[in-house]
Amino acid sequence: MLSGKRLLISGVANRESIGASVALQASKAGAEVIFAAFPRDLVGAKEVAEECGGSVAVLGVDATSEQEMAELEKEIRRCWGGLDGALHAIAFAPKPALGSILDVPASAVQAAFTTSVWTYAAFGSMLSRLAGTSGASLVGLDFDSTRAWPVYNWMGPCKAALRSLNSYLARDLAPAGIRANLVAAGPLRTRAASGIPGFETLVRSWERQAPLAWDVADAAPVAEAICFLLSDAARAITGEVLNVDGGMHAMATWLGDGSEMAAEPA
Repeated sequence: MLSGKRLLISGVANRESIGASVALQASKAGAEVIFAAFPRDLVGAKEVAEECGGSVAVLGVDATSEQEMAELEKEIRRCWGGLDGALHAIAFAPKPALGSILDVPASAVQAAFTTSVWTYAAFGSMLSRLAGTSGASLVGLDFDSTRAWPVYNWMGPCKAALRSLNSYLARDLAPAGIRANLVAAGPLRTRAASGIPGFETLVRSWERQAPLAWDVADAAPVAEAICFLLSDAARAITGEVLNVDGGMHAMATWLGDGSEMAAEPA
């Protein structure tokens, strides 16, 4: 499905990262992958690169730095000459921004927005200069921002901004044949998830309400959906948010245990 594709994969910190699962799936599907990892994650990213087989380059980059993003672009151009797709799997919020929505320092919100939202536009901009004449695909990771979750706090508004940004990127990247789409995944046990206070609250919500079984330890369904969006099979899809969450997004919020919904036989 991805034969001959040159893909940039970000957000690989260890084997449990969604980016790691995408890289392994994409490699099996015939893609060449290159990793862009935050410097603190280089050791874990290199371990995943070895699993992908072949010579997978792992480049250290702070995606919030314009200078380092420019250096990343130069290195990709030197290694491959261009790109056919990129996965933006970058999100971060300081603890104060996750602990509350009120009385949070502006600096914490700015850090969350720059890392989680601005970098998606930076990836799109870079891809617009590296894509070939056949276009390319940009995919980002989302989480349902249409509701106020009990533990997500400032990451919720950041994800809402990400969805809005995705629409604008779909508009502005389309003339170059570049598609921009998001995958809204259900909760998965990643290092990022471990930093969310009360993450188990989200897990219990999915266990209770998602109509399809949802395994918080299995990122494969999300990775396979991302690989689809990176492939030519999704060539007419842009500006989309694909929910891969066991159907949770389609369910009404119900705070009871379910027994209240039992009906007497007619």
